[in-house]
Amino acid sequence: MPWQLRPLTVGNVVRSDTSVAFYKDAAGNSGSAEVTMLLGSYKLTPELAAVVRFGLVKNDAPGTVVDGSSVVNPVLAVAYSHKLHAFRLAGFLGTTIPVGQGAGQTPNAGAAAADAAGINARSAMDNSMFAVNYMTGIAGLGFGYISRGFTAQAEATLFQLFRVRGNDLTTSAPDAARTNATAGLHVGYFVIPQLSLGGEIRYQRWLTTPDRLVMGAKVPFVDANLDNATFGVGPRAHFKIGNSLWIRPGISYSQGIDKPLSDAKYRMIQVDVPVVF
Repeated sequence: MPWQLRPLTVGNVVRSDTSVAFYKDAAGNSGSAEVTMLLGSYKLTPELAAVVRFGLVKNDAPGTVVDGSSVVNPVLAVAYSHKLHAFRLAGFLGTTIPVGQGAGQTPNAGAAAADAAGINARSAMDNSMFAVNYMTGIAGLGFGYISRGFTAQAEATLFQLFRVRGNDLTTSAPDAARTNATAGLHVGYFVIPQLSLGGEIRYQRWLTTPDRLVMGAKVPFVDANLDNATFGVGPRAHFKIGNSLWIRPGISYSQGIDKPLSDAKYRMIQVDVPVVF
């Protein structure tokens, strides 16, 4: 089971996934952001599952930026998995529901700052959930190899954002539409049946150039903010309870590889507890 990529399989799952990020602002002041994701998955057929996901972010901001918290956009989706001998083909199709806090033309400052901090705390892989002014269509595809305790997988995801809250003068959403993409590679191996090790590389890029408001005028994102790359690595335990219940807790460490996360000294700890039944 990967850290921030999607699993190649579908199943009945309840998952609590918390990331804590430590970072610095341009003046060297320290801050932290904590994001908790709750996911539920229910298998509709052997190859298809319904998925719902919720998120909450709390930001202890550096310097004079106001602290705050926010409930972000939930996701409703269907996940698909098809087995081809030792290979798996996986698909994902979903949408965000634009009800997150910190949205609108005059958002709560603490909630809006928490939304922005939460993006990087999740390695920018869950941008659509924190884009609370937008409704986002999500389409993803994954492919991997699973055999003899070894897993290797790759995935790519496209996000099409449509603004449904605020307007051109909304600080966090001056664009009517935006297009974003993520991709990643994950490798995992069972050292013993009760313990696996997993590592992944993740990449996020804006396919359109978003704007931000500076003194009421639209200014395009600088090149360094158009994409980022991160890596994560850590162990995961596997405990079987009864005939069909599995608990697979894990902890990973992640950090940014390039700007802007490397400049901000981002370090992320993720505690992930999936329960599969």
